[in-house]
Amino acid sequence: MTIATLDLASLLCSRLCHDLLSPVGALTNGLELLAEERDPEMRQKCMELLEQSATSSANKLRFFRLAFGAAGGFGDMVPVAEPRALVDALVAANPRISVAWALADDMLPKAAVKTLLNLALIGIEALVRGGTLDIAGEVRNGATELVIRASGPRIAFDPLVGQALAGTLPAAELSSRTAPAAMLHQLAQGLGGGFQTHVAADALVLGAVLPVR
Repeated sequence: MTIATLDLASLLCSRLCHDLLSPVGALTNGLELLAEERDPEMRQKCMELLEQSATSSANKLRFFRLAFGAAGGFGDMVPVAEPRALVDALVAANPRISVAWALADDMLPKAAVKTLLNLALIGIEALVRGGTLDIAGEVRNGATELVIRASGPRIAFDPLVGQALAGTLPAAELSSRTAPAAMLHQLAQGLGGGFQTHVAADALVLGAVLPVR
């Protein structure tokens, strides 16, 4: 294992911890309030807070298990219902974002599913004021083709993420925010694939072509 691989793994762990900090912190606050509160109505509200935080934590862990991890339990092909459920659960916490799916196959290669999840995450983060996330994909001519389109009143896309996807971001400038995109670049490069990115004021389009091996 190279130092670069270790650094990337460390940054991915940092990203995971960062994204889990908020719901786990809310769990802690909810437990503290529950221990001090005696009013039945307030205790019920504490329980609702705990339930929401626990659900959010579990949804993020399941998402990152497949997006970042080895995803043991799956073979080389993954049912598309799995990434669909993970993205839908992640977006459910933000009522301002809707998701539209157009997946032509019942199964996708695991590498394509990891790519889909991470591109979807980039799209979700770009919709700072809400909007629509369109996710399409199919296996054609020996390759998986994916397109993720985030459209809304304001798009926030870090150019460094685009550089990491393209493989042009220097390793010294990698951060926990750009590490998932750098991971995708390495994954696609290993398969002989690549990415395309288009950014406009009201839309972000991310495309990927990944040869099936």
